[in-house]
Amino acid sequence: MKILIVSHTYIVDLNCEKFRELSRLEPEIEVKIIVPKRWRPGGVQNKIIEPQPRHEGNFHIVPITNFSENNQGLLTFGGEIIAFLRSFKPDIIQVEQGVKSLAYAQFITLNKLLGLKAKNCFFTWWNLPYTNKFPISLLEKYNLSNTDGLIAGNQDGVDILREHGYTGAVKVSPQLGIDEKLFYPRFEPEITERLNIDNDNFIIGFVGRFVEEKGILTLIEAVAKLTEKNWQLLLLGRGELKAEIQKRALEAGIQDRLILVESVPHDEVSRYINLMNVLVLPSETTYKFKTLTAVGWKEQFGHVLIEAMGCKVAVIGSDSGEIPNVIRDVGLTFPEGNAQKLSICLQQLMENSEFRANLARRGYEKAMKQYTNKALAQELLAFYRELKEEKA
Repeated sequence: MKILIVSHTYIVDLNCEKFRELSRLEPEIEVKIIVPKRWRPGGVQNKIIEPQPRHEGNFHIVPITNFSENNQGLLTFGGEIIAFLRSFKPDIIQVEQGVKSLAYAQFITLNKLLGLKAKNCFFTWWNLPYTNKFPISLLEKYNLSNTDGLIAGNQDGVDILREHGYTGAVKVSPQLGIDEKLFYPRFEPEITERLNIDNDNFIIGFVGRFVEEKGILTLIEAVAKLTEKNWQLLLLGRGELKAEIQKRALEAGIQDRLILVESVPHDEVSRYINLMNVLVLPSETTYKFKTLTAVGWKEQFGHVLIEAMGCKVAVIGSDSGEIPNVIRDVGLTFPEGNAQKLSICLQQLMENSEFRANLARRGYEKAMKQYTNKALAQELLAFYRELKEEKA
């Protein structure tokens, strides 16, 4: 089976592991990933990235000349893509830029014009209701009417596109898995000593951006209700709320319990997660953000949850977006923005180490079964086979 993936996501080599695993599942599987030749991510990493071609057995990264260097919806590719498609003749074409992307429309059209007869798939994270205006409405209608398979990072994404008229095959699966060679349980005495962590304390952890929608201020409020307990709060990340976090911790008299670590490379994150007794993802839905085609944000998956599970660390999450579906019965959830309920969850795990260990064990088993890159690759291959068996 020849599988073509198209996305700016895979300019980062670490993000490619799921498809590397896919290419290794069977000898006849060949995976090629088209990425833009030049891309400017924006934000903290506001520099142009120019990925290089890679050829690793049946796995290939193919940079192609692109138009638009920083807008996912407007990204399209140059004429050289035609010769590539004629040569590769994929069985599956999967574009991971969302349902309203021009790149997806481009590959659908080329699939038709070149007579490739490949199955068209796309990936989406979007999980909030929206309405389209012309001409975006026509673009989405064209893309959906020519889609053979939808892969969504969350159930809400599927439900929304059903409301928009999509009736085809679906798969709910995150875009990225976890590398069990990085995220596994282990002791980290060197970091424990360096950060002055007291082994008698309960370590509450957070990994992510210091922004309102990640619920970090709710977490500060929740832990401030537990001053009679022995705990420290380890915050891993950075963002605009750093000063506000420190201010509120000072006002609550918990500034000495706060451990703030910034700018940790992703391959080092697991070392800090392993210091934690619990990881908290207190995300909160917001409607402050606006794009050309949609408004708002709610948690689309919560990748750090499965990373913590892989390290056999218990997890607590809010009920924002996909979090409850990721956690289910292997952790605790609370109503988003409710600091009182979050503090109760934390107290429950502090006071019952056996219950906490049981959740951590079940979370680890779930991560190894469902969320490793190999497990996701196997699910994806089964989905592709179902699509190929359907009548054209």
